[in-house]
Parts: sequence; structure tokens; C-alpha cells
Amino acid sequence: MKLIVVSGRSGSGKSTALHALEDQGFHCVDNLPVGLLPRLVENAAEEGIDVPFAVGIDARNLPAALEQFPEIYTALKANRPDVQTELVFIDADPGTLVRRFSETRRRHPLTNSDVSLQDALAAENDLLAGIRDHADLVFDTTRMTVHGLRDQIRERVAGRSTGLSLLFRSFGFKRGVPVDADMVFDVRCLPNPHWLPELRDHDGREAIVSEWLATHEDVGEMEADIRRLVERWLPAYEANSRSYFTIAIGCTGGHHRSVYLAERLGEYFARRAKLETIERDVLIQHRDLETLQRPAQVSG
Repeated sequence: MKLIVVSGRSGSGKSTALHALEDQGFHCVDNLPVGLLPRLVENAAEEGIDVPFAVGIDARNLPAALEQFPEIYTALKANRPDVQTELVFIDADPGTLVRRFSETRRRHPLTNSDVSLQDALAAENDLLAGIRDHADLVFDTTRMTVHGLRDQIRERVAGRSTGLSLLFRSFGFKRGVPVDADMVFDVRCLPNPHWLPELRDHDGREAIVSEWLATHEDVGEMEADIRRLVERWLPAYEANSRSYFTIAIGCTGGHHRSVYLAERLGEYFARRAKLETIERDVLIQHRDLETLQRPAQVSG
């Protein structure tokens, strides 16, 4: 049995995530009381239900119940090792959440005549801190479209095998470091194609840029050094029962150098997993390319 717990702040995309999992064949339950989580697992096991489950747990629970979540969730994972249990937390920056509520005119569950939206979001962040601390995977939907979130849920969560989900993500430092990064590599010291007019409007996936970067010795050395470091330490993270691991590679804008290296490293580790029959899902994503730069329209 597979169980995905989805949590996060209101407006971050929890509903979108649950709908995406439902489309992938998960039996979804939203706003489940925390205390019913172990009972749900036990009932499914007793009745021989073999479909995967996804449950939404968020600030609509009572505060006392949310305080008990870490203890209940830890005990569930310890007592039912036969259940593949994972916790996905979805969030966005406060300004983005305020804008989404303004656009949709929805009411935050913690607001009232005495509590503003900003105060409700801050209180919600505190209420969910114990859940976020136990998350296997955190999605930041600040700059993510609804389609982008659906794709990531489908690829990284619903489609993940029992092995590690290894993600190589390029990004631009001028838009911030990805919040879910486990390792971050700064490659801004490398030669920058942006300063060449004939390369500026292309990205690191295109031959005209990748061939230019490949001619620079220090680019190859950076790739080899990152590869060796990941090869050295990734087995230790896998041995520690990690379900997800994100390696973020950043340059200034997130279009050229980081994209090139994320592609090269992702392809290398995908080939290695296949050749060595390692149960590992290897993904490549580019946060700041044009298709991901539009504001998110996720909800829930």
C-alpha cells in the first residue's frame, strides 16, 4: 500500500496536488482529521484495499490535533513498514499567497473579523511547522503554473518507484535558491554565454550553447567535480531511507550554464542507474526557463 500525505498553506496548491494524484489513480481524502490517519491505514489493510491513498491534512484541523501530528505520523511509519508512506508539503511565499486569495476572492480558513489575511498566513505557518519538519518533499509554487505543479506531482510523487527520486534542477540566483534543494552548486564563476549576442537568446539545452560551453576546460572540470561529489555521497543518503533528493545548480539567470550542467549531470546519472540496474528515478527540471516564468495559478 502507498500513502501520500499532502499538506501546506492555503493557496499553495494542495487541492491541485490532490486532484493530480486522483487523476493518477489515487483514492483521495481531503481535510482528514489527524487522529484518523492510523485508522485509515488499518481499515484499508484489513479490507485488503490495494489502491494508493492520498490524504490532505492542513490548518482546517484543530490546533491540538496538528500538534499531535509528528507523534502520530512517526508512529505510523514505525508500526507499518509495509506501507510506503510519504509526506509532501506545498508552500509559496506570503506575497504570492496574498495575491492568489485576492484574485480568487476565497476566504482563508483562519481569517475572521479580528484576523487579517497576512496574520492568518503567519499563524498557519506556525500551526503547520511540525508537519513541514517531517516532509519528504517540499514544493515551492511561487513561480509555478498549475500545469507545472500537476506535472511535478505526476512525475516525482505518483510515478516514483520504490527507489530514490533524484532531481537535477537548474535555477537563476536572481530569482532565489529553490527551497527544496538538498545540495546547491553555484556555477556563476564559469564563462557566461549571456555576453555573446549570438548565444544570449538560446538556452543550455541547445547545441549552439552546449557546444560553446563544452569548449571551456573549467566547465568540464566543474561538471566532473560535481559528479564525483554526488557519486561519493548519494549512496549515504539512499541508505538513510531518503525518498527524494534535489540537486540545484545555479547561475545568474538560470538559462545557460546551470541548464547545461543539469542536463549533463542528469543524463549521466540516468545512464548509470540503467547500466547498474539501480532502482532510481532521475529527473531534470529547469526552473527559470521561459515556460516556468509565468506566475502560478494554483489553488487550494
